[in-house]
Amino acid sequence: MHKAVVIIPSRFDSTRFPGKALATLKGKSIIQHVYEQASRSRLAKEVYVATDDQRIYDQVRAFNGHAVMTSGAHTCGTDRIAEAAKNIECDIIVNVQGDEPFVRPDMIDDTIQLLRDNEKASMSTLCVRIDNQEDLLSPHIVKVVMDRDGYAMYFSRSPIPYYRDDWKDLNSISHVPDKTVLMKHIGIYGYRKNVLMDFTSMEKSGLENIEKLEQLRALSAGLKIKVKETEFNTIGIDTKEDLRKAEEWQNISL
Repeated sequence: MHKAVVIIPSRFDSTRFPGKALATLKGKSIIQHVYEQASRSRLAKEVYVATDDQRIYDQVRAFNGHAVMTSGAHTCGTDRIAEAAKNIECDIIVNVQGDEPFVRPDMIDDTIQLLRDNEKASMSTLCVRIDNQEDLLSPHIVKVVMDRDGYAMYFSRSPIPYYRDDWKDLNSISHVPDKTVLMKHIGIYGYRKNVLMDFTSMEKSGLENIEKLEQLRALSAGLKIKVKETEFNTIGIDTKEDLRKAEEWQNISL
């Protein structure tokens, strides 16, 4: 049986919300919420936080979590978890974003199980149906299309697929319930350890540079990404306004 671990990349100097990992949500830091949710996974044997900041490291250790100090030179979370993973004995690594306090343990388990069940898959991830106009049009919501076997064909910030018969031009793009089925990509990734190490040494692809999406580097290199539709959505904390809204959400338990 493959050993799976969760590694949560976390840095202090977030552009839009510096120090958000340590911001308090319902009495606990955001990073503690993420860690505790990940720790409830049935299939992940261990959970780590990979950080370059002593304050975050100390916070994780204070609630008896596992933390790994990494280089401050990393420009993305994938490189950070790859450095941490070098010295961790495992076969599968799940990258859970450090600003996703509402991530569900079942989502982590699904990501792991996809790699256990699909030998052709190098990576795994999740998606959920888009059900509103705002997400459909937002370039911050990444969309994904899959082939008949559930492997990713493409990821984009644009609405894909394009419903030619219903959308006469770019100004007519709209969400129609039960008719326009578009999938939102959820930014949780499973990697086989050897794939993760190879991935971080690859040059960025042209498509990645255009869309600013790392997963396009994998597809451009011919890697197979298995995708599963989930019933769960996630809500990231990117700004102080997001944190304020999260405090008011009564239908999401932590």
